[in-house]
Amino acid sequence: MSDEAQRTARAATPGSAAAFAPEVEAAIARVRNEVARLHGELVRYGLVVWTGGNVSGRVPGAELFVIKPSGVSYDALAPGNMILCTLDGEVVPGTPGSERGPSSDTAAHAYVYRNMPEVGGVVHTHSTFAVAWAARGEAIPCAITAMADEFGGPIPVGPFAIIGDDSIGRGIVETLTGHRSRAVLMQNHGPFTIGKDAKDAVKAAVMLEDVARTVHHAREAGPLIPLPQESIDRLYDRYQNVYGQAGDVSR
Repeated sequence: MSDEAQRTARAATPGSAAAFAPEVEAAIARVRNEVARLHGELVRYGLVVWTGGNVSGRVPGAELFVIKPSGVSYDALAPGNMILCTLDGEVVPGTPGSERGPSSDTAAHAYVYRNMPEVGGVVHTHSTFAVAWAARGEAIPCAITAMADEFGGPIPVGPFAIIGDDSIGRGIVETLTGHRSRAVLMQNHGPFTIGKDAKDAVKAAVMLEDVARTVHHAREAGPLIPLPQESIDRLYDRYQNVYGQAGDVSR
């Protein structure tokens, strides 16, 4: 993106009408469509109930992200009511959906985007088995190959934090910085996942619940057999760098 486009993208600040360069408008539209669509995946995979949970996506080339409105039924979500925010978590006025309040997790998502520039998508769910591990404040041990493939080790636990400000975001960043896992269990709350983009973060949320359920049932039946670190490393490297088709980020 050109320097001029970058300046235009940053020109929309709270209290002023939005005005973006054409390429930024196009990027915003793409992310709106994708984020709206991906909320349906949370429902499809049984990761949310009622209006809980959220997906957000960073707008490539701009200091902006898109997130769902607060307390709106999943059936009613559409590209036009997704909310555009700055990386400070402020709603961009004069844009579609700006008359609504954003997700109550907006400050947490914004903190992650500000402090983890490689992250292009953030997801929060209340999926049953992942929340159960979070309620115990217990990391999910890496005892199955699918977990080594996707997360490169155990799923860590982040600190307890009250919703409403960036405390949850701080906990996510502190816990996942330098960690291979794209998922964190925020203590007494639930899972957050990150990804290259919103779709990648949703995939991580789906896979997290799957391994949380499997490892839970395995431990109920008897002692777990943890994977050796060497095997975890080999599995993770293969899955991340060899498995699947070239250029396929969904793997």
